[in-house]
This record gives sequence, C-alpha cells and structure tokens, in this order.
Amino acid sequence: MPIIRTPEERFDNLPGFPFEPHYVDVDGARMHYLDEGEGQPILCLHGEPTWSYLYRKMIPILSTAGRVIAPDYIGFGKSDKHTEQDKYTFQMHRDTLVNLIDALQLQNITVIVQDWGGMLGLRLVGEMPERFARLVILNTFLPTGARKPALAFRAWRAFARLVPSLPVGMILRLGTEQPMSKEVIRAYEAPFPSRKYKVGAKAFPQIVPVSPHIPGVESMKRARKVLGEWTKPALVMFSDNDPIMLGADRFFRRLIPSASDQPEITIRNAGHFLQEDKGEEIAQHVVDFMQRD
Repeated sequence: MPIIRTPEERFDNLPGFPFEPHYVDVDGARMHYLDEGEGQPILCLHGEPTWSYLYRKMIPILSTAGRVIAPDYIGFGKSDKHTEQDKYTFQMHRDTLVNLIDALQLQNITVIVQDWGGMLGLRLVGEMPERFARLVILNTFLPTGARKPALAFRAWRAFARLVPSLPVGMILRLGTEQPMSKEVIRAYEAPFPSRKYKVGAKAFPQIVPVSPHIPGVESMKRARKVLGEWTKPALVMFSDNDPIMLGADRFFRRLIPSASDQPEITIRNAGHFLQEDKGEEIAQHVVDFMQRD
C-alpha cells in the first residue's frame, strides 16, 4: 500500500499526552495536529525523528498565551505515512504545512521551530512573511549548500542512510541530557510499529539541502534574505549541548535584526531535543517573549 496509518492503539495511554487529536486531509493523506487553547496561533514544528509529542511539556503553558497548533508531518506521529521514499520531498512537506495553515486560516502566527521545523517553518516565513507575527528559533539551521556541514551531521546523515531500521528510541536518548523513562521512549517510538512506517524518518536527513544540487537551496536562500530584513519580534534560544547545531545560534542572532532586541538565552543542561529536556522552561520564555511584544 502506498499510504499506511499507524494503528490507533499504539497511542493509548501515552504519558503526559492528554490532548485530543485533530485531522486535516492534505493531498490524499490525513495529517494530524493538536489544537489547544484560544487566541493568537502558536505553531509548534517538530524535527527528526520526533512528532507533536515533543511539545507535550510546553503546550499547557503556551496555551495560556494563545492557541497552540502542533502538527505531525506526513510520515510522523499520528499522520499518514508514505511507504515510498521518493514521496518524501522538501516540497511535499512544505506544501502540506501550507495546506494546514490555509485550512485553519492562521494569521499573525508565532512560530516555534526546531531541527527540520526550522528548515520548513522558516522557509514558510520566507515565502509568506505576512502570515507570521513572531519567530522562536530553537536548535536549527538554514543550509544553502555553500559550506560543508559539520562532521556530526555528516555522520548522522550517513547513519540514517545505511541503517536498515532507524532506532528512534536510541536517537532520542543520544539527543537528550535528561533521563527519559521507558514509557516516554516508547511514546516516541509509537508511530513506528515496523520498518515500513519509518520511511519518512529515514528520508529526512537525505533531503537536507547540504549541497547546491539538492532541491531546497533556493528556498533556504530566500528565507535567509527575508530574515535578514526581519523587524518583527524574534527570539533565538539554543541549548548548550548540541554538537549538530553548534554555533547556529550566533548565525541567527547576526542574521535577524530584531533578534538583538531580545535577551540572549541559552537553555542549560539540554541536548538537541531541548523541548524534551527543558520544555517547561522554554515555554515560559516564549510566553514572556509574547507578553513583551
């Protein structure tokens, strides 16, 4: 079958995840999202190989300040999954997010991005800046293929390509500083009952535009140009222990004019998946940021 759906019972009794599911159809596939709170939209975009579960610690706090929308990309979480790797393209992920934003009629968005959420979310900022009111940038980058990526990323990309079945739980453990229970690890693994459900997760590292011939380079350049002229509020918060994104916080603070208007915050004792390590702390920083505006 070209599209499959994770059995619903895989998501029963997940720790710290009491949220009701919501769905929208995008190009023949069902996309899942969380929708909590009311008011101005706060769009939370996850990375690889996580899903909206990554934001569970942040949602209760963020929902005091607005309407929190946390989607699962196609291939992740409770969303449908293609079984053919060539279906997973940068353009497909971009288009499904645009469809979601349009379906929910989101305007004046505060977007929170991390990892692939940055490449996708900031690409949308570059294409439709009028839809976005604020940026919260966590542990991500905007590669254009002009420079060789860090050794840690090259190793990760090769590992994802060569390993027969992506070990999601192990990746989460390696990318966090705080201990996770077996139940939480199983929750991150829940969307992927077998190898055929992981095709989208395996594809993500290969479609990062790290060389000029990979599609997406021009959209990354456009995003950098828009961010270089961005005057609306922007908050950059990176963790202190992420070898893959090391130094990218300085890149964004130099690039975005309005980033210097905000406190320079580092999330201590946190790894690549800083929402898992310090979700409540990050969420309170976001609420304070929104209230300053």
